[in-house]
Amino acid sequence: MNSLILRTATRLLVSLVLLFSVFVTLRGHNEPGGGFIGGLIAASAFALYSIAFGVEALRRAFRFDPRAVAGFGVLVATISGLLSLPAEAPFLTGLWLTFELVPGEKFALSTPLLFDLGVYLTVIGGVIAIMLALEEEGL
Repeated sequence: MNSLILRTATRLLVSLVLLFSVFVTLRGHNEPGGGFIGGLIAASAFALYSIAFGVEALRRAFRFDPRAVAGFGVLVATISGLLSLPAEAPFLTGLWLTFELVPGEKFALSTPLLFDLGVYLTVIGGVIAIMLALEEEGL
């Protein structure tokens, strides 16, 4: 599509939509959201970019093979499940590591968050791979 208005708006919207997808992903284990919905939102940002600038521009902007991103996401999600085994807990049991970076402020890292990030990457890679495959087929 060759629309100056769409290309101009897309430059702003893509970054906002990607930021929103990260927000939805990070709040997902406490409220509605999570890796799947965040990944779909991020993939929609890349779809908008593809519509505005073309598929070749999307390939240059994404930089990684989408199938590799999806595979890495599956690996991250699997590792998050395996981290519970040394603690003699069942596969995919949630574990939390709490620490203080600033005195009086506690921060927590968790395996559910790691799992959500793996799902996020898997969905982004999978949807973009499907979009690019459909474009190659000319559908």
